[in-house]
Amino acid sequence: MCNFAESKGINMKSKDELIDDLLTLAFAEDIGDGDATTLSTIGPDEMGRQHLLVKEEGILAGVDIARKVFEKFDSSLKMTVLIQDGAHVKPGDIAFVVEGPVRSLLQTERTMLNIMQRMSGIATMTDKYQSRLAGLDTKVLDTRKTTPGMRMLEKEAVKIGGGCNHRIGLFDMILIKDNHVDFAGGIDKAVEAARNWCRANGKNLRVEVEVRNTNEIRQAIAAGADRIMLDNFTPERTAEAVKLIHSEGPGIEIESSGGITFDTLRAYGEAGVDYISVGALTHSVKGLDMSFKAC
Repeated sequence: MCNFAESKGINMKSKDELIDDLLTLAFAEDIGDGDATTLSTIGPDEMGRQHLLVKEEGILAGVDIARKVFEKFDSSLKMTVLIQDGAHVKPGDIAFVVEGPVRSLLQTERTMLNIMQRMSGIATMTDKYQSRLAGLDTKVLDTRKTTPGMRMLEKEAVKIGGGCNHRIGLFDMILIKDNHVDFAGGIDKAVEAARNWCRANGKNLRVEVEVRNTNEIRQAIAAGADRIMLDNFTPERTAEAVKLIHSEGPGIEIESSGGITFDTLRAYGEAGVDYISVGALTHSVKGLDMSFKAC
């Protein structure tokens, strides 16, 4: 896997490390040096229990991360899971119960809810989009249009909702877009340079090329792209492009991207593409309504 940046002093972190960093920041910005309300009204020895109450129909996501929230803040909190990630939930469902010091329950409530609502909203949206493609082989992909610091959680939510992850970041796949092509001097030069760089650096990365017309499709095929992204094609043009790629570049994966909505999604899938990338899965999602209530 590639480094985040060459000679920038940025160290590659694991998924678990990034999530732990996020939780550290979440506690710091929300609790600061202490929850004044809770510390002033609740005694240190008070014990209690709360449950996560679902208030809206959707796909549950974030249970495993919620456990990390409680464990990180106070390892004495005991969490009993009743509904797992990926389950279809409805109003009135109880996802889990947490028992322990009341001070800890109250101070972790908002951080946990922010994560659960966000991830469940994304999983629900993804399920809706993927269900729109029922009966087809096409898979919905996410993008890098994620909330800063929450990418690992949001991409995990996409998978929980039945979608697939595109590249996690700039380091795990090569995606040659129009600006790369223009600066490199053409698709052939850009792909060749990418392959050479991977060989020189011991990387085994797939190469995807964004194209805007039939001429660029043929250039990408000739250059040996692993995947071709059809950018802002209509469904009709997409169907024509799919036939061309299958004919002249069999085995090359095909992705549609750009301006695709829920209403037009099915038409692109029926055109025969392998993937459809949808930024709305993460950048325009509504959180799933739920609350953490004393019980």
